[in-house]
Amino acid sequence: MSDQTLVSFVIPVYNEEESLKELTEEILEVCSKEKLACEILFVNDGSTDTTVSVIKTLMEEHKEIGLIDFRRNFGKAAALDAGFKHVTGDYVVTMDGDLQDNPYELKKMLEALEDADCVSGWKVRRLDPIDKTLPSKIFNYTVGKVSGIKLNDFNCGYKAYRAEAVKDLDLYGEMHRFIPVLLHWKGFKVTEMGVEHRARKFGSSKYGLSRIIKGFFDLMTVVLTTRFRSRPLHIFGSMGLALSLLGLLILAYLTVLWFVGAGPIGSRPLLFFGIMLVLLGGNIIGIGLVAEFVQNATARNQPAYYVREFHKPSRKKKA
Repeated sequence: MSDQTLVSFVIPVYNEEESLKELTEEILEVCSKEKLACEILFVNDGSTDTTVSVIKTLMEEHKEIGLIDFRRNFGKAAALDAGFKHVTGDYVVTMDGDLQDNPYELKKMLEALEDADCVSGWKVRRLDPIDKTLPSKIFNYTVGKVSGIKLNDFNCGYKAYRAEAVKDLDLYGEMHRFIPVLLHWKGFKVTEMGVEHRARKFGSSKYGLSRIIKGFFDLMTVVLTTRFRSRPLHIFGSMGLALSLLGLLILAYLTVLWFVGAGPIGSRPLLFFGIMLVLLGGNIIGIGLVAEFVQNATARNQPAYYVREFHKPSRKKKA
């Protein structure tokens, strides 16, 4: 790191008027101490208090501060997406605007980026009530199992990235939780680092249980658009084939009963269940085939791989 290194902070805010001045002072202080150039981009996600006024006042005092002001509340993923598209730093750091993330851990996070493309924060000692921590633990465990990337805390907003890692991200919904997953499947190296979680100083949390439910739906989207994006028939075909085979086994069992004279089978609910499974399985396989056609038609507009480095070969001309 040098004084020529530019660190961009992307901070989504929603009704955080009381914490912004203190947060700004902490960030500027740590950057000055580490001799780092910085820019702080606040993304106002439809605040209804004086958050925008506070940010504009800070902009007059500090040239490093910028603002993206949404017309209404679009969500944290949209705020991060907008921020990523407008920052210019060599490294990008995201944190929440509620002072629960500690800017003084910046040096450790940037040092960890020397061997990684993304450093995800892990709130080892989380200062939140159990109604937030327990669902979060279940969510983290499920995401780790489904995605194949082992992180203890997908929900932590304190993360650091190399600029090229977030350049082409397209975030929406609750996808901000899955940035490490998206980067992992693109071939970027993701690591995790324990960070301090400070008690909330002002206001109250803007998130509830509903965010976990939405997160699980977005997890399915992430899995389909990463692991199975180029081969949708693999997931739909596997599901459809399993259901069809189960239905065929049920029908085979009933056929044997009919041959040995174990009574009529036409009125048995099991018969209709077996037929339903075969038809449902066939339909799911059909969906997979249609998805393959769609994928094939759009594949030219989507990169099939992501290159870390490219060195053009140099050939000497023959004398």
